[in-house]
Amino acid sequence: MIHTRCGTVAFIGRANVGKSTLMNHLIGQKISITSRRPQTTRHRIHGILTREDYQIIIADTPGIHEGEQLALNRAMNQAAFQTLAGVDVICFMVDAFKWTRGDEYVLSLLEGLSTPVFLVINKIDTLQDKKALLPHMAKLSEKYNFAEVVPVSALGGHNLGALEEALVPYLPEGPFLYHEDDITDRNMRFIAAEMIREKIFRQLGDELPYQMTVEVDLWEDAPSVTHIHASILVERTGQKRILIGTGGDRIKKIGTDARKEIEELIDRKVMLKLWVKVRSGWSDDERALRSLGYVEEPK
Repeated sequence: MIHTRCGTVAFIGRANVGKSTLMNHLIGQKISITSRRPQTTRHRIHGILTREDYQIIIADTPGIHEGEQLALNRAMNQAAFQTLAGVDVICFMVDAFKWTRGDEYVLSLLEGLSTPVFLVINKIDTLQDKKALLPHMAKLSEKYNFAEVVPVSALGGHNLGALEEALVPYLPEGPFLYHEDDITDRNMRFIAAEMIREKIFRQLGDELPYQMTVEVDLWEDAPSVTHIHASILVERTGQKRILIGTGGDRIKKIGTDARKEIEELIDRKVMLKLWVKVRSGWSDDERALRSLGYVEEPK
């Protein structure tokens, strides 16, 4: 009889340290969207890594940040904070030799917790002087009583096996919580909306403010094709014009790129239709955020 372990590991850190990239590479499939823009991840997303005798449920969280100006920012921070309760391990991620006020703030939130905390130093492949890594690890280790310190490169895939192996002894013994074929707790409508949002970020860069979101209005599986209708919500008419582009060229490119990725994910033909709608003030409206799934009800 195989004795199994199963537990939840929270990835936390400031924005843009590579939490989503690390989860995607550990799972071996894209679950959480990525871009160069900070705070691309807005929701708590679980990725599920299952081996023969253990299952690691990875909670990818929005980047924690100070200065909660909008209701959207507060909801993102709350999603990250709530994840810390009841997890078995916390992986605090930092960016190679970069230590910021944001890192210090996240670390301050860990004070007093009894949960084991790993320090995961990401982007080690970018270091020019490899010999400086060990003293740097020692210096960071003085900041907190970390259970483990693990250097990795999420994008390059370096040392991810060592991180996975280090996590296993901290998982409680018990049955798997998810089927061995499951890779996330989110449904395909959610993943599709996130993929569309990623393509918008990658197409527009800094041209479009963060006050943009995507909502799937229709998902219909026909015999030979899946029909998906989605609304892109912005707050001002000018933002709508930017998204649509000259003669609709930008929205067409966003739709084409998103459709291809969704087709790869669900392994069938997709007909994707996108609409851009103006909904003023949605990012600072608690009711709107709740309806869009940004505010999770306590369990």
